[in-house]
Amino acid sequence: MADLIRSDSPSAHPPAAAPAGPRRPGVVLLVLSLAAFMASLDVFIVNVAFDDIGRDFDGVGLSELSWVLNAYTIIYAALLVPAGRIVDRYGRKGGFLTGLAIFTVASVACAAAQGVWWLVAFRCVQAIGAAILTPASLGLVVSTMPAELRARSVRIWAATGALAAALGPAVGGLLVEASWRWVFLVNVPVGVAALIAGAVVLSRSRNDTATGLPDLLGAVLLAVSIGALTLGLVEGSEWGWTDPKIVGSWIIAAVTLAGFVLSSARHPEPVIDPALLRVRAFTFANITAVLFAIPFAGALLANILWLQQVWGYSAIKTGFAVSTGPLMVPIFAAVAHRLSARVPVGSIVAAGCLLFGLGGVLIAMSVDQTPDYATEILPGWLIGGVGVGLALPSILSSATADLPLHQAATGSAVVNMSRQIGMALGVSLLVAILGTPVGYAAAHSAFQEAWWVLGAVALLGALAAPGMTPPRRASSPVG
Repeated sequence: MADLIRSDSPSAHPPAAAPAGPRRPGVVLLVLSLAAFMASLDVFIVNVAFDDIGRDFDGVGLSELSWVLNAYTIIYAALLVPAGRIVDRYGRKGGFLTGLAIFTVASVACAAAQGVWWLVAFRCVQAIGAAILTPASLGLVVSTMPAELRARSVRIWAATGALAAALGPAVGGLLVEASWRWVFLVNVPVGVAALIAGAVVLSRSRNDTATGLPDLLGAVLLAVSIGALTLGLVEGSEWGWTDPKIVGSWIIAAVTLAGFVLSSARHPEPVIDPALLRVRAFTFANITAVLFAIPFAGALLANILWLQQVWGYSAIKTGFAVSTGPLMVPIFAAVAHRLSARVPVGSIVAAGCLLFGLGGVLIAMSVDQTPDYATEILPGWLIGGVGVGLALPSILSSATADLPLHQAATGSAVVNMSRQIGMALGVSLLVAILGTPVGYAAAHSAFQEAWWVLGAVALLGALAAPGMTPPRRASSPVG
């Protein structure tokens, strides 16, 4: 994420008439990081509320509930790059406040939803707000911070994502004790406070060299393609894998993906510049991002569902139980950073993928009907957390290391898009494997199969990861 500094810095012009940012950099960073944290938190906080949402909406199964997660990640992924280019052109402060307002209002609507599909629809609106405010907030960090604080500020901003992953399940568990609707209502006071503070302290900023609108048609085609693929995975076991609706979803996914590729090749401002994919390290970073995000999202939800539905844990107990793994992430992200001076980044990421997959397999081999968290879940989950710490920050930070400076911002946004797509596919794959098992024996078998399959995908990520190591160059990358 820190690579976004390079491309925004030359073209971001904090106006001299608005010195509030440089005088109060700590307040500005707090406001921007808080909003980014809120958007990231919503990806992780909802998992723990699944059981309570399902009970509130009678007759709603796992396949329907999965769209509460997937709708958010798919829309967020598809719009992240185009939204970033729009706010660069028309103004980052206005984009940030607009995205934050949309996200906050949509959070109220989510809390008031009277049916699961209304909730899914409002989650889509939330994702639109998140896709706008995320790149706008990072652009404002870059353009507002004094030069001597810029790199450190970007690292702090980027760390909010890891913090959201660590706190999300625990915070969600606490809120669900009152009602699952508080999972969304908690965004309201934070959003209102950030809106007021942002309107006062943020400086206007935009990229004066940005011209033309981004490929919005391509973004829509990408969202439809991933959505259709997700639909086929989620509903395949229930409708039947040869059902005309499932076959139709595969066809729609293929046709819209082809349309996305064609649109990207022809549009002057594509979602993914085809030239980026000719950079080997960047291409493999995105492949690895998808292959790592699939087991990451799938395993998180699998562990939560096992704890709640098989072992009968409450939401709050589940939240704290799954928060142990993410606590390993900042520790081993620092380890990965220190290792990166001597060990190729692809090797570090490969090790992280292998450890995450190993953690899931260890859980699959350990769990049984009698709850014993300390011996059956915790060891594998801690190992998985170590893997996340080694892999995820390294994927995000190194994806643009081999790109030209003017493409670094787009490159960082694309790899984050790839990660969100992988998360949607991971949830869908888990739902497809679990189906609707009846009785402990069937549930145990289905969960074991899920953990093993997710471990196999993590292995594929480990095999792809070495390709993301940039070739040796005479000069050091710009950092």
